[in-house]
Amino acid sequence: MSDPEKKKEELEVQASENENIKNNGEVTLSENNHHHRIYLLSVIGEIEGHECLSSNTKTTKYEHVLPKLAEIEDADNIDGVMLLLNTVGGDVESGLAIAEMVASLSKPTVSLVLGGSHSIGVPLAVSTDYSFIVPTGTMVVHPVRMNGMVIGAPPTYEYFKQMQNRIIGFIASHCKAKEDRLEKLMMNTTMLTKDLGTILVGKEAVEEGIISEVGGMKEALGKLHALINSNSKPQG
Repeated sequence: MSDPEKKKEELEVQASENENIKNNGEVTLSENNHHHRIYLLSVIGEIEGHECLSSNTKTTKYEHVLPKLAEIEDADNIDGVMLLLNTVGGDVESGLAIAEMVASLSKPTVSLVLGGSHSIGVPLAVSTDYSFIVPTGTMVVHPVRMNGMVIGAPPTYEYFKQMQNRIIGFIASHCKAKEDRLEKLMMNTTMLTKDLGTILVGKEAVEEGIISEVGGMKEALGKLHALINSNSKPQG
């Protein structure tokens, strides 16, 4: 390949990367001395599910994230995944689907909670191999809620209970917190005015066993590089 052709290809790749950052908050990190290719995936705003939200709402669309995760799993040139979280939660089924898919990746994964990871963002935060939260980051653990009209019948409450049990079970199986403690945090009546739940800030999320460690981007990337190195060692 001639120099002009090589330069053109590099510019096209850069343009594609810039467009991906603009549209989806995603980028591949490869300019590091570890020679690792890390896919940085952002979950920000509200997680959009089967219904489209208003155009002025910042959203993460699960129909974009799921194919991307499948592509990452199938790609030989991606060594690990960094998941950045600053979300208020959103569609429960869609958020849980993303969390399950992240947890099923064979590539090393690390999450970093920035502003917050509330509601269904909690399963997302613990779905990775290791998790971090910045000192001022927040997590809100609360029961399943539903917008709009709800039919007050026993089957409806049973459905809510089953969904809540699925969420608690997933969280407990991917962190050190126990199911009974998570349920107690969800049903707390002292922190949220006129609502149930618990707000955890920074190290409180670590003390509860939900998040692995307090730290920022430096610590999160350092841990991911270490996991990739460990993962790439020959077995025997």
